[in-house]
Amino acid sequence: MIIPNKKDAIHKAWLYRLLMAIYNNSNLVNSLYFKGGTCASMLNYLDRFSVDLDFDYDEKNLKIDLVKKELENIFSNLDLEIKDSSKRGLQYFLKYPAGEKERAIIKIDTNFPFNKNNKYKLSKFVEINKFIKHQTIETMFANKLLALIGRWEDKKNIAGRDVYDIHYFFEQGFGFDREVIEFARKVSVNEFLNDLIMFVEKNVNQKVIDQDINSLLAIDKFRKIRLRLKDEVLFFLRSQKERS
Repeated sequence: MIIPNKKDAIHKAWLYRLLMAIYNNSNLVNSLYFKGGTCASMLNYLDRFSVDLDFDYDEKNLKIDLVKKELENIFSNLDLEIKDSSKRGLQYFLKYPAGEKERAIIKIDTNFPFNKNNKYKLSKFVEINKFIKHQTIETMFANKLLALIGRWEDKKNIAGRDVYDIHYFFEQGFGFDREVIEFARKVSVNEFLNDLIMFVEKNVNQKVIDQDINSLLAIDKFRKIRLRLKDEVLFFLRSQKERS
């Protein structure tokens, strides 16, 4: 996984350390399916840094209380401090030792129940020499498109990294899983893309882009992409709509 500066090497090391511990646990390996930007970055589907660990949680394989117990044992063994956690779900904010004004928090977040049309595969994560079940790139791409508008609908929040990731996935020629989108939105892909285009036109601005991805990309790459990112994403979305 790419790191934008040397200080991020510590955070990257903790991400890998934690991920390895989770997938060394026989009780968790069949219940937590890796996903999101960090997963995509570790598999070289994405060329930016990512700071959290996100999973789909399969409830039928292990009850939530047992998952919490196993995860909290892992945190304790790694001397990670739980700064905050969800009372009902599976979300943790974990603190590790770091210098002043450096990253020091890893968020672990899970989604359940998850989209029944999500698809998964087993891949080797070379840097930790571990096979992990994760969302396919087509499922990741579909969920990234959903996330851009979904964050706003849920919390009135827009993540510039969603805009960047959508741009990068289109640029790499990746396809997205239409069934994932249609199940989540209950409309056709064409209707969804039309809604997404209008949403980007109205709500994505330079402040959103600059605040979110400036620390996740190398400075030269950030400077090159920041001013054209919105326009190019709109071009990709309109082109995809024409083909849908």
